[in-house]
Amino acid sequence: MPGGRLTHEDRRQIAIWLVEELGYAEIARRLGRPTSTISREVARNSAPGGYLADRAQQAAGQRAHRRRPVPAAQPPADGRPAESVRGFVEQFATLLVGTGLPRMPARVFVCLLTSDSGGLTSAELVRRLQVSPASVSKAIGYLEAIELVRRTQDAGRRERYVVDDDVWLRAFKADTGAHAEVAAAARHGIEIFGAGTPAGTRLGRMARFFAWISDQMNDSGLTDAVVRDALTVLAALVYAARPLTVDDLATALDWPVQRAADALDAISRRPILSDPLAVERLGHGEYAITPRPDRLSSAQRDALIVGPRSTRGGSEMTEHGPSARPTRPSPPP
Repeated sequence: MPGGRLTHEDRRQIAIWLVEELGYAEIARRLGRPTSTISREVARNSAPGGYLADRAQQAAGQRAHRRRPVPAAQPPADGRPAESVRGFVEQFATLLVGTGLPRMPARVFVCLLTSDSGGLTSAELVRRLQVSPASVSKAIGYLEAIELVRRTQDAGRRERYVVDDDVWLRAFKADTGAHAEVAAAARHGIEIFGAGTPAGTRLGRMARFFAWISDQMNDSGLTDAVVRDALTVLAALVYAARPLTVDDLATALDWPVQRAADALDAISRRPILSDPLAVERLGHGEYAITPRPDRLSSAQRDALIVGPRSTRGGSEMTEHGPSARPTRPSPPP
């Protein structure tokens, strides 16, 4: 079989082709083997009389008998059957790979996560995972960079790698800043492309999603009082039905200017507060209420545009709304 051990027949062919003065590369090509396999075979089994197939086969058999014995089964890990532990590590690591974690760091992490001792040395990881020390070292470096693992020293001053109890909280909080930056960048993109454009609509969804993740992971930083103020500002803008400045809002609501500014900032940082509306900043520092462009498709918006003289439900409608209230029936005499 190509790639397996040389057979007695292979060695007979090698001996014949050597007599015919074929090169190692040609012999390797005919046998479907690497050239290095043929060169090692001839160098190992040549004698003053040349390469003899029978003697080479006998030497190969003797070497096979001298091979070191198969290592004994590893002891149970933390008192559990090693095979069961290894199977769980591989299965769980595969799931973590699906979340974006590279395979070797995933295996190392699960091995540490399931260790009763609270940490493992490099040698212990090498033995349990049956990989090279270099592979473990590289995986540990990756896990440290994303704060899933940290180093410590035991009484014998050996380096151990541990997974802390609050590892998930620290890892998620490390991502909070990145999520907030993505949300801010997406909002900046809306200003460039326009809120009503397809690109602006997609960026709006992205901004709200990443802002929501950031808020949930970082507890948003908004107090109940700030949220109530934000909702009050929304109500004021809707009631006024015209753009207002921060000073206008502060005067109408009888608030300090900073309180009105903080409420508008809260809406900007957490757009879900105004859903299904949006607060848009206009020129001259004015703010206005607009419907969120992503709540309705363009087809739905077109269908809601009322014709100039359409009558519905007893009300005569104009392009801007009802021109008269429905006539109520007179009460009976």
